Amino acid sequence: MANIIMYTTEVCPYCIRAEQLLQRKGVTAINKIRVDLQPELRIKMVELTGRRTVPQIFINEQHIGGFDDLAALDHAGELNALLAN
Repeated sequence: MANIIMYTTEVCPYCIRAEQLLQRKGVTAINKIRVDLQPELRIKMVELTGRRTVPQIFINEQHIGGFDDLAALDHAGELNALLAN
């Protein structure tokens, strides 16, 4: 199963939607990094992604982007292959 890392906050509807989409795809474990609890991790997230918004999702160390990017991959039929690795 793919290694999923998601930068998130406690109250984030797009984070919840991303998690639900991944769960529908069979993902059982998501490593959540709460940037609201540890501001230095938000700085790291911005350095890694160039983005300040959450969620920021990585699949097997590949930056996917936010929920819209994840949903677009699913719609294009490319998400399953990423999750299978």
